[in-house]
Amino acid sequence: MQKFFKLDWVILITVTSLLAIGLLALYGVSRGDTGMDLGNFRKQLISATIGIILMFSIAFFDYRSLTFFSTKLYFFNLLILALVLFFGTTIRGTTGWIGIGSFHIQPVEAAKLAVVIFLASFFSKKKSQLSIIVRITASVILIFFPVFLIIKQPDFGSAMVVVVSWAVMLSISGISRKNLLMLFLIGSLLSCSSWFLLRPYQKERLVNFINPYNDPRGSGYNVIQSMVAVGSGGIFGKGLGRGSQSQLNFLPEKHTDFIFAVIAEEMGFLGATTVLFLLGFLLYRIKEIARLAGDNFGYLLAVGVMVMFFSQVLVNVGMNIGVMPVAGVPLPFLSYGGSSLVATFASIGVVQSIYLHKVKTL
Repeated sequence: MQKFFKLDWVILITVTSLLAIGLLALYGVSRGDTGMDLGNFRKQLISATIGIILMFSIAFFDYRSLTFFSTKLYFFNLLILALVLFFGTTIRGTTGWIGIGSFHIQPVEAAKLAVVIFLASFFSKKKSQLSIIVRITASVILIFFPVFLIIKQPDFGSAMVVVVSWAVMLSISGISRKNLLMLFLIGSLLSCSSWFLLRPYQKERLVNFINPYNDPRGSGYNVIQSMVAVGSGGIFGKGLGRGSQSQLNFLPEKHTDFIFAVIAEEMGFLGATTVLFLLGFLLYRIKEIARLAGDNFGYLLAVGVMVMFFSQVLVNVGMNIGVMPVAGVPLPFLSYGGSSLVATFASIGVVQSIYLHKVKTL
């Protein structure tokens, strides 16, 4: 019980506030769906409850013990990602879900955290055992397998989150600027060549990202409707459940990918700004916990979680306002999706564990 009061309550209040805003937005959207269908809202409440219980369970668990399970977690998630390609459920062209009754579990959300844990353990253990070149080469090989399996679903957005997390964790693990520059150049070449691996609809998303009006009724439709929703909210918004774009179903994927547009339309500039402030403050707080971590593993782990959150926020909000391609990345604590919400709370639990075992106080 004593540990309970030693948790970082600033983070707890922040994530609770974000969850409350997300639930309000989801309730407003669900209320307008075919006569008060609150099925998604109820499922999100159940997922939130599971996530919060998991968060506290992980928070009271010594994060340093994760180093012993990191390799097992890595290979277990590789196995699940491989199995989902053969036995998974296809939704909107992506084979990334496992159906259990009326619920659908998306393994890639847990895989993101598992990869961050594994990389933090790998880089902290191998820093003194392997040369920089060997460490870089080994990490590239290790990160290739989950990224390959995620792209095969295909889920380009989640793959990008994993790659960005790896790149930042590698850059702070003791690599020199020269090697970092060389790695950046190689990564740029690989990114350009990956164009030929994309599906036609993914290429259309990237092309029409520059000018969505090039195909206003096709691949540019989502971005156009999202920008209209964001811009129409004004200062105070149209009111909960009264957004024309979301309630009249002009805005696609309003529960998930474009929940930020719903918030901007129904809660206005003030609501959207509040969300961005809370997300920014959460990232800052995690950064401070990383800085004061008790060991290198805790530092890398906290930074990995922070980058994972940051990349998801950047992509999701960016695609909602038309400055990033549509990539299907959920907004932490706000987008509908049980797997994402549970994995996000689990990540906060890891950060809380690092906070409980820190050597200094914030």
